Amino acid sequence: MSVLRVGTWTLRRRVLALCVTVGLLLGALGVVAAFTAASSNRQLDDVVNRASPMRAAGERLNTAVVDQETGVRGYAITGRDQNLDPYRSGLAAEQAEMAQIERLLRSGPLEDRIRADLAEVASRSRAWHTAVAEPILDAVRTRGPEAGRALVEAGSTTEFNALREAITAMQTDIGVLRERSAEAAKDASKRMVAIQIAAAAIIVLAGAALMLLLDRMVSRPVTELAEQVRQVAKGDYDKHIESTGSPELSKLADDVDGMRRQIAAELAEVREARQQIEWVNDQLKQQADELTRSNRDLEQFAYVASHDLQEPLRKVASFCQLLQRRYAGQLDERADQYIGFAVDGAQRMQRLINDLLAFSRIGRLTSGFSDVDLNRVLTEVTSQLEARAGDDARIEWADLPTVEGEEPLLTTLFVNLIGNSLKFRRPEVPPVITVSARQDGEEWLLNVRDNGIGIEAEFADKVFVIFQRLHGRDAYEGTGIGLAIVKKIVEYHGGRIWLDLDVTEGTSIWFTLPLLAGVPVQEKAKEVAS
Repeated sequence: MSVLRVGTWTLRRRVLALCVTVGLLLGALGVVAAFTAASSNRQLDDVVNRASPMRAAGERLNTAVVDQETGVRGYAITGRDQNLDPYRSGLAAEQAEMAQIERLLRSGPLEDRIRADLAEVASRSRAWHTAVAEPILDAVRTRGPEAGRALVEAGSTTEFNALREAITAMQTDIGVLRERSAEAAKDASKRMVAIQIAAAAIIVLAGAALMLLLDRMVSRPVTELAEQVRQVAKGDYDKHIESTGSPELSKLADDVDGMRRQIAAELAEVREARQQIEWVNDQLKQQADELTRSNRDLEQFAYVASHDLQEPLRKVASFCQLLQRRYAGQLDERADQYIGFAVDGAQRMQRLINDLLAFSRIGRLTSGFSDVDLNRVLTEVTSQLEARAGDDARIEWADLPTVEGEEPLLTTLFVNLIGNSLKFRRPEVPPVITVSARQDGEEWLLNVRDNGIGIEAEFADKVFVIFQRLHGRDAYEGTGIGLAIVKKIVEYHGGRIWLDLDVTEGTSIWFTLPLLAGVPVQEKAKEVAS
């Protein structure tokens, strides 16, 4: 048989035991209070609905007897029948009041005494009527008032006095009943007050016990537990967390301590990983700094090289052209061919240097960003490409957005894209170039599409690389740097660019530009294949 140890009880069990104990005590007091209230009601009923009405009926009975005696005397003196009215009404009242007193009586020693008193009153009343009242009334009716007065003067008051004394004795016993009932009601009220005081005391003691229990098993342990948790939160991860409160709090403290141990272990791993990441970041930073320096030096070299090569290359080209113009036809055919090769090479070298110089200037020489209306940009682009487009080409756009950027660079971007579409047109097919835009989340998604010869999917990664050509110089002119310049301009404006591989005819190039400040962001659309 196991021994019940209160010290191992949970807080819920302790509170439940306290509530059950208080409930049983209050229930017992409630039962006692119910019986006391019933007794008090009974006593009050005796006082209000029995003793007091019986006492009042006794008073009215005494008045009825006196009215009868007065009526008899008046009738004996005058002999007139109307003088008997008090007698008749008194007689009826006597019967009624005695009947009411009889109805109000219950069983009990004192009620039996009152019932005996009532029988004595009835007996004395009959004796008075037989010995006094009825002989006087018969004498007046048969022999006249003088005979009645004679009987009155000669008669004795012993019977009437005995009747009054019997009524008085009955009233005395009724008063005793009333006083006892009132005392009993007072005692019941005192007991009710005592019960209420006891119930209040039990509730106060139970409340004090509950507060003490909560303070000992909840408030103080929770405060101590919180202080330990705060110490751990401040960095003392080796602090052991424990609780001396209820079993629930002890279990909670164990769980929190387990969480502390897990966090401490994971934190140690994080610290080790962070040290490794910091070392890797240092290496990456050094490499990034080196790469930035290399790119800067490379851009500076490209700019300086292209700029410095301009003058000697210009001289070479000028003198080659001068040789071609002055000595054309004067030398043999092979000399003219060699001079032509030199002029063409110098011109191509000059175009390459100019394109390289333009590429290196992107992002270095800046005029600052401003609001750029792409509709205005497309109008300027079509004007610049009018001669190359010819009469049969169609360049279409509508409702292009206003973006933030450098207008000259954005103009260069569209000149290169649309210029490529015009260059790589299909033979005997009028070129149709469409520029469109739609909002996609926090950026504009723009598309330039044509019906030209298109680009094979295998070359999608090469078209944006500088100096990459997909066709021979004899087929299409150019240096192969146009799309590289376009890519650099888009990235300089914070966007992305890619070739759409899903089109079946022509070329479709997508690129993004950020939204202008203040434009509401829309729900992001389905990602375009890149």
